[in-house]
Amino acid sequence: MIYLDYQATTPLAPEARDAMLAWLGGPDSDTFGNPHSPHRMGRMAAAAVQVAREQVAKLFPPGGQVIFTGSATEALNLAIRGNAAVRSGEHIAFSAIEHAAVIDTVKAIGNWTELPVGADGVIAPDVDMPRYVGLLAMMQVNNEIGTIQPIAEMAKRAKETGALLLVDGVQAAGKIALPQQADMIAVSAHKLHGPKGIGALWVRDGLSLIPHVEGGGQEQGLRSGTLSPALCAGFGAAAALAVERQQEDAAHIESLWQIARDAFSGWTLNGSAEQRWHGNLNIRKDGLDVARLMSECREVMFSAGSACASGSGRTSHVLRAIGLSDAQAKSSIRLGWGRYTTREDMQRACSIILEAASSQR
Repeated sequence: MIYLDYQATTPLAPEARDAMLAWLGGPDSDTFGNPHSPHRMGRMAAAAVQVAREQVAKLFPPGGQVIFTGSATEALNLAIRGNAAVRSGEHIAFSAIEHAAVIDTVKAIGNWTELPVGADGVIAPDVDMPRYVGLLAMMQVNNEIGTIQPIAEMAKRAKETGALLLVDGVQAAGKIALPQQADMIAVSAHKLHGPKGIGALWVRDGLSLIPHVEGGGQEQGLRSGTLSPALCAGFGAAAALAVERQQEDAAHIESLWQIARDAFSGWTLNGSAEQRWHGNLNIRKDGLDVARLMSECREVMFSAGSACASGSGRTSHVLRAIGLSDAQAKSSIRLGWGRYTTREDMQRACSIILEAASSQR
């Protein structure tokens, strides 16, 4: 099988797997301790967590702390629900192409404004924004169409209103630099070749949050619950590898982008051709039956939209936000690739998809 769904999840790096195995201790080992216990085994586990925290911190700008969470969704919830401004009823603004983890959370709280994006899937820095905003939520790289948002310019807008800036960095972490201007950044391990079940929230120094999960007071009192040294170690190893290989990975991804763009030159690109991450290709072909296409291309793993909404039967809110009709959205596919995708994989996958698509004429 050829895997081209890197926006949904990524293969676990061998280095991350090895780091995890070292902390999946059995009864005859000394690596199964609770990292919050004061005895020697507990301190060993705590030391492993601290090493991982320092490795993950290198993904972020200096001047902040890393809070481990169970996912990026939890990290975003902590940032939104734990924000004092939000708790006091101040307005929340977010872009129309945010992940459901932001949109659903904000709408559950209320007092929000959705900011539109252009047909290119990029928010205009001069977009109208409410005067009283306590929190601005903005993703750096969109998970469905790959567009990169003007975070620096939007950070200036946030500061003008006195708002904090929350950045969803899930699709950007380990690939491009996370924004210096953010107040909080959420990331996920399994989107950068780490394990599923762990994420992180970076919080700028001096910013206080209200606990979202209470109980034992772990993670600086913000997120109670026993940490998994194995998951932390896997996340840390994946983060360290991403930092080390960032330029090499980017060059490889660019070469795959050129193969895919040449292969699908007759298809329409969804979103900006310039302001986007080149590991994501969201394209459409008029009249394409995507469900049939996917059933005929069982050897190739790709997506008809966001993995988080797959099977819902709903048109992608991101494709609607850039002005696509239901028919256009339903004739769109998303291909995603990365470190472990070979050139041969990409060439073969493109051939398989194009052959199946041509049979629908």
